[in-house]
Amino acid sequence: MTEIGYRCTQERRIRTALPGPKSAELTERRRAVVAGGVASAVPVYAADADGGVIVDVDGNSLIDLGSGIAVTGVGASNASVAAAVAEQAQHFTHTCFMITPYEGYVRVAEELAALTPGAHEKRTALFNSGSEAVENAVKVARLTTGRSAVVAFDHAYHGRTNLTMALTAKTMPYKAHMGPFAPEIYRMPMSYPYRDPGVSGEEAAKRVIARIEAQIGADSTAALIIEPIQGEGGFIVPAPGFLPALVEWAHASGAVFIADEVQTGFARTGAWFASEHEGIVPDLITMAKGIAGGMPLAALTGRAELLDAVHAGGLGGTYGGNPVACAAALAAIDFMREHDLPGRARHIEAIVKPRLEAVAAEAGTIGDVRGRGAMIAIELVRAGTSEPDAAAAKAIAAQALSEGVVVLTCGTYGNIIRLLPPLVIGDDLLREGLGVLEAAIRTVAGGTS
Repeated sequence: MTEIGYRCTQERRIRTALPGPKSAELTERRRAVVAGGVASAVPVYAADADGGVIVDVDGNSLIDLGSGIAVTGVGASNASVAAAVAEQAQHFTHTCFMITPYEGYVRVAEELAALTPGAHEKRTALFNSGSEAVENAVKVARLTTGRSAVVAFDHAYHGRTNLTMALTAKTMPYKAHMGPFAPEIYRMPMSYPYRDPGVSGEEAAKRVIARIEAQIGADSTAALIIEPIQGEGGFIVPAPGFLPALVEWAHASGAVFIADEVQTGFARTGAWFASEHEGIVPDLITMAKGIAGGMPLAALTGRAELLDAVHAGGLGGTYGGNPVACAAALAAIDFMREHDLPGRARHIEAIVKPRLEAVAAEAGTIGDVRGRGAMIAIELVRAGTSEPDAAAAKAIAAQALSEGVVVLTCGTYGNIIRLLPPLVIGDDLLREGLGVLEAAIRTVAGGTS
């Protein structure tokens, strides 16, 4: 990998208790003006960020193992991205592609046609968020098939808009008391090897297909939508064979197979897209998060015959494919390619997984270590059982933060610690962050730190 330069010193540095006095003051100001429904996982306020660190307003430098939920894979202030944003902003920040188009949108679509799985002819529409991309994928599937039913899966997360809340499995905090939701959404069991031991991917897929055919009907199913590795649901990697069998059935039945790669895309799992690990070619693929180095951009890419079937004006949005965000995406993709960030993600996995597996064998409260690339998780359970232990996950994250390391929790049961480090994090900093996390696990498990 080409050498990566950093603007901020890549170190863990604790100058105050966390949160520090300036962060505490900002929290008080926030309470007076920011909606209470907007939550933050970490009670410190960022002043700077680069590479693998976040520097807060009190001068503390934290090791970032979250990447803003897989967004800043190229770093939170990547020099190439920042330069591209500044250059584009000097010319124009907006015209609306639906009014006066521009080359940047076309160039992003060209890149996505080349990068996404499959050699078929493709088309792309750009949006602002993963939720928008998912909603539009469902629109395309329903329009082109003339069917209404959409199949989603247990533990799925697809967004917070009305339709994507319906697709999302977890009720709290994403959808509790916010219904009624969009109709014609049907949930099927996910392949979850840790909680479904001994069931092969093919067997799990047969279970799903039998239920679809019995409860919905193949000729009523517009689409199957699935994250190739589930994100918020707990970094669940389905058993081998599960995804290919679903793709085969979808094609045979005339349904559209949608891969939600909002979190797994853009080198995160050790490939450009997680679909590649199973050799599947989605009909439609949704993307966001890591696409543009932190700028808001999302995309729907898929088979030309599907996206071209939509009438003019049926896809779009005022800010979709904003020119500054497109410039950021082009710079981020160039950086990923130049620095082989898929390879870097595999390198991160080779560092992280063995260490977490060793702690799991020692602590007795980790039921599973799973994931791919720089998308790795541990599932916390009560010792000697498979009962989820959300309190342990929360305590570990809090202990790690107190020592200057940001980690995130997730999972249907809230018992997952997930690691999503920037793909540009240095090995030494990564290992130091893992050391802090390991100590927190041992402390919470009742061992010695």
